[in-house]
Amino acid sequence: MAASRKGYFNQRKYIFDLLKDVNMLHTKPVANPLDNKFTLDSSNEPFISYTHYQKIVGKLIYLTITRADITFDVSLINGYMHAPIVQHLGMVKHILRYLKGTISRGIIMTPNGHNNIMGYTDSY
Repeated sequence: MAASRKGYFNQRKYIFDLLKDVNMLHTKPVANPLDNKFTLDSSNEPFISYTHYQKIVGKLIYLTITRADITFDVSLINGYMHAPIVQHLGMVKHILRYLKGTISRGIIMTPNGHNNIMGYTDSY
């Protein structure tokens, strides 16, 4: 993670290395992590290398620490860890293409004089 005096953190190098590991450095970026009208095609055949899928999704889970914008989408693909199909890998690649286009985004964590952590949610 990179930090400045203002408290800004990003994982630019982590994302770069991840894109390099999956051979997606030269892929075209997209504007959104996943389409909100996404539907699964149940006729898709199983994805054979589930360990590869699990490795990439695990790295994306770690990345959600500083990239809240991908948290929902990563939790969605995480649900298919034990039986991913080809379409799930396509979802992962779409998120990676989004990360490529937003590689410099991060989170600002500034000193505030106390050690309390606050979070907000709209769920009950």
